[in-house]
Amino acid sequence: MRSNVRKLRAAILFCACIGVLTLAARAQNSSLRSLTIVTEPEAAVWIDDVNYGKTDAGGKLALKTFATGAHKIRVRANGFKEVSQNLLPAQTGELKIELVKTTDQAELAFQEAEEMAALDREKAAELYKKAARLRPKYPEALLGLARTLAGMGEHSEALKAIQSARRARPAFAEASAVEGRIYKEMGNETKAIASFKRAVTEGKGYQPEALTGLGLLYKDRAEAAASEADFEAEKQNYVLAAAELKKAAAQLARAPDAVVIYQQLGDAYERAKMYPEAIKIYEEFLRAFPELPEAETFRSFIVQIQKRMKEEQ
Repeated sequence: MRSNVRKLRAAILFCACIGVLTLAARAQNSSLRSLTIVTEPEAAVWIDDVNYGKTDAGGKLALKTFATGAHKIRVRANGFKEVSQNLLPAQTGELKIELVKTTDQAELAFQEAEEMAALDREKAAELYKKAARLRPKYPEALLGLARTLAGMGEHSEALKAIQSARRARPAFAEASAVEGRIYKEMGNETKAIASFKRAVTEGKGYQPEALTGLGLLYKDRAEAAASEADFEAEKQNYVLAAAELKKAAAQLARAPDAVVIYQQLGDAYERAKMYPEAIKIYEEFLRAFPELPEAETFRSFIVQIQKRMKEEQ
């Protein structure tokens, strides 16, 4: 039964990661609102620099669980100039954002690279480089290049791209978060932790990608400690992991990527044998995402924990 639960968790993580980057809603205010973006069809929408998906064929994207408070929205469609503007703290209803066609070759190369990144990394890397050549200070293109090179295992070149992105935009929180991921993949935990923490500082406390990176790093440490039968270090690192993942979940609010974070957070609590905390997290997920197909699996997590608690009494 336990192995089945693990398989279900793995399935959730796999499905939720495909094609999903997320809306991030700052957690200072837990009230939610509805907002529908109206713009060009197939336009990508970011809130606070985190992708929340694309508009439909009619140019609409409904954000039905969007936190109140001040936010920045960014919209981009292929062939159009990217638009960025602030959202009013209590803005609801429809928000029309007009996009203008662009002939900027750097921007067009960058847009093509973004589309190609999931299909052909080598071609994407060349397009990011082209965009950076055409616009020497293009932090988004340099960061995209870093992500792509990291995905290809070219870590040293990816770090060079991060450095270039920082020169183009000092205090670039997202670049520091990606740098942390690169160092983690390279096995340099000390530098990874430093980069993740730098990202959080640069983001003035807000950087869910970096917080998630920290949480997963601590989970890896806990698993390593468990393999060495160092159970005290195991629990300590699971507690550290849960603390970072909990902050990431709060910042993501009810965004799609929060599904993965809730699963990872609950699992960290379970492995630390903090069963009431794990149940609380799974119940919070069910309140936030009752309509998702994963909800039934999360209910099964709760049932399994309750059985385990009785067995261990």
